[in-house]
Amino acid sequence: MAEEPSNLDISDELIAERRSGAPGDLPWNMRPWMRTTITALDTISLWVGRIACLLLVPLIVAMVWEVVARKVFIAPTFWAYDTSRMLAGALFMLGAGYALMRGVHIRADFLYRLWRPETQAKVDAFLYIVLFFPGMLFFFYIAADYTWSAWLKWERSMDTAWMAPVAPARTAMPLGALFLILQGISEFLKCLYTIQHNRWP
Repeated sequence: MAEEPSNLDISDELIAERRSGAPGDLPWNMRPWMRTTITALDTISLWVGRIACLLLVPLIVAMVWEVVARKVFIAPTFWAYDTSRMLAGALFMLGAGYALMRGVHIRADFLYRLWRPETQAKVDAFLYIVLFFPGMLFFFYIAADYTWSAWLKWERSMDTAWMAPVAPARTAMPLGALFLILQGISEFLKCLYTIQHNRWP
């Protein structure tokens, strides 16, 4: 029987561990204005993520209720599908900034992880300026207009007989984009620090 290796390479699994610290846990040599800004933005993302997690409770209740009603009582609900879909969408949108803060967004890093931190930061900063901020600002604009229209018309879902109002769930789209933009500013500032010091804060 072959022996198991004693030192497994788990770097892929630990990519997000770099971001497990609390907001404000930053290097001593970071500029005060940068430290204050990053701490404030990371704290916002942390609390938005924690509050968004509370949406899991009604989401689980709705799904369990539907399964029990459908399988045990042969009486499927007409509201569970819309409720679970809207809650899951809101959870996804509102949690995006938190995920960016923790560094758990999916990235193709088979090359990226081999670069020096300074090189990683330069590439990240370039992509934030060229793709991230323009794309997210455009998405925020479109989502805000889409949501405002839904509130004005009190638009309803046409997917089910329940015809649930969609405006409350759609509000999560511009809010999620806004929180993602704010966290992007924090990440961009971290890139600037890394470019100067060749290590991630």
